[in-house]
Amino acid sequence: MKSFRDKRRDNRPPAKGRTEHARPQPETVPVRPEARQPRHETKPDDRSDPKPAPRILARREGVLPTERLPVILEVAPNQDYALLDSGAGEKLEQYGPYRIVRPEGQAIWQKALPARDWDRADAIFTGDTDEEGIGRWRFPKVPLGETWPMKHDGIDYLGRFTSFRHVGVFPEQASHWDHMASLIAAAKRPVKVLNLFGYTGLASLVAARAGAEVTHVDASKKAVGWARENQEMAGLGSKPIRWIVDDAVKFAEREERRGSRYDIILFDPPAYGRGPKGEVWQLFEDLPGLTDLCRAILTPKPLAVVLTAYSIRASFFAIHALMRDTFAGMGGTVESGELIIREQSAGRALSTSLFSRWVA
Repeated sequence: MKSFRDKRRDNRPPAKGRTEHARPQPETVPVRPEARQPRHETKPDDRSDPKPAPRILARREGVLPTERLPVILEVAPNQDYALLDSGAGEKLEQYGPYRIVRPEGQAIWQKALPARDWDRADAIFTGDTDEEGIGRWRFPKVPLGETWPMKHDGIDYLGRFTSFRHVGVFPEQASHWDHMASLIAAAKRPVKVLNLFGYTGLASLVAARAGAEVTHVDASKKAVGWARENQEMAGLGSKPIRWIVDDAVKFAEREERRGSRYDIILFDPPAYGRGPKGEVWQLFEDLPGLTDLCRAILTPKPLAVVLTAYSIRASFFAIHALMRDTFAGMGGTVESGELIIREQSAGRALSTSLFSRWVA
């Protein structure tokens, strides 16, 4: 299937049969053409394999992991990114040098800043904002280029104005990145990280900089190209990152058969997606199998598994219970809650997603 991270992060009412935040379609993510294939980009090696039988799931025996909830992981304004204000279905953000206005269905309150502050925006997403529609960016001051340099915690990368309103980074994930980096550093041993639905690669770069060997999987060749470009821009070209263009579920199934194992797994599937051969991903139907797969490809001494779910119109208790059941008998703790961004103007919290993570 395609990179099912594509359709989320837009909280308008979804079309029948699916939920959302919208994310860039895998094959429509704007990216500069590259003269050659990325050095470490790997294509699926057995696309012609017959479709495997459905995974048979059974409730695992053993004591459930301890639990900690609710956990609210917060991102505060900083020099790299700030949520300046929000309200009336929009958000005003500062990404490096640019002030940007985008739709935000969660912002059902009223704006705190006066109109003159919003009118100073450098870029405004407008036009067709339907989940699968192509939108447009309007530049009130001067036309801006497709890309601009950005930075996260000292890691350089490229921001991009995509036709699906996104700019290539989801700042609320920084809490997970920091936690992952601390686990890698504290392990004091070689650590292998698998980043499923990896998109533009910030999580992979953070893990690699912390000393891990990283496998980054996304079905979009263009998204992987963008991620590879970010690796070079960050000066991390020598770090061991394996770039895989493949469906996340099929890749994980192959890794299980091959006996490949990982210490940390990140997975961030969408609520709904459709693959290149007509395959359909439905979160509530398919997430249990993928979660079980993630357990199956852990090393004997794993560190963590992190699940993020965007706008699935459910309580985090649902994915919390799934993670505890899946990791029964392995000890550790399951922490679940929400990722939020703290607003600069009035101090309100903008909830972006649910999460659940098992930590050994």
